[in-house]
Amino acid sequence: MKYLLSFSLLTNTHVIMNSKVFMVVRIILGLFLLVFGLNKFLNFLPAPEGMSEAAGAYFGALMSAKVITLVAIVEVLTGLAFILNKYGALMAIILMSVSVNIVLFHATLNPEGIGPGLVVLILNILVLYGYKDTYKDLLAG
Repeated sequence: MKYLLSFSLLTNTHVIMNSKVFMVVRIILGLFLLVFGLNKFLNFLPAPEGMSEAAGAYFGALMSAKVITLVAIVEVLTGLAFILNKYGALMAIILMSVSVNIVLFHATLNPEGIGPGLVVLILNILVLYGYKDTYKDLLAG
């Protein structure tokens, strides 16, 4: 009985630790997205320098087609969802398309600036994993 009780306490502590780590990852990603999403509207951070001509042309096309505005809206809403812990599972799936495109843009057109994009993608994957129980019914065959 003594060993059963200690095992129960150990597994409960492990679950609590995982939920705390998940909360920290979720909030860090939420703040990151909120800051960079708002920056697309308010321009309070300096624009990145040293982009290639192809990257500048592609980014300019995204801006003129208002795709960047859509990305900014997704980032702000996802950031708020993660910080407030509301609709996070849904927003993590929606954010994955943005995360993958950020990494692909930098991998192909601007490799020097890939760092923050990789951070977003990795944190997004961790958040998706944190919500894995939410997706069980969705993924059931």
